[in-house]
Amino acid sequence: MLFAVHCLDHPGAYPLRLEHYDAHRAYLAEARVKLVLSGPLLDESGNTRIGSLLVVEAGSLQEVQAFSEGDPFRRLDVWASVRIHGYIVAIDNR
Repeated sequence: MLFAVHCLDHPGAYPLRLEHYDAHRAYLAEARVKLVLSGPLLDESGNTRIGSLLVVEAGSLQEVQAFSEGDPFRRLDVWASVRIHGYIVAIDNR
């Protein structure tokens, strides 16, 4: 099943995000869930990263929750909120 993981940073967390970016990327590369796509969310100017959006494939919500809880951005308090929802691809124009 697919899951969307929507994460918003704490206000002013951009320097902390940059500090832990390499650890975050390494964690994603070794993920136990299948990472379908991921990338940063941007502010209105399109220049500053303010969160993350990941779509993952996993067997259960609990797997995705465990994956999310292990992410350095979550453990090191970059993200202020994390919401996980089941996701169905309705249109794929790739």
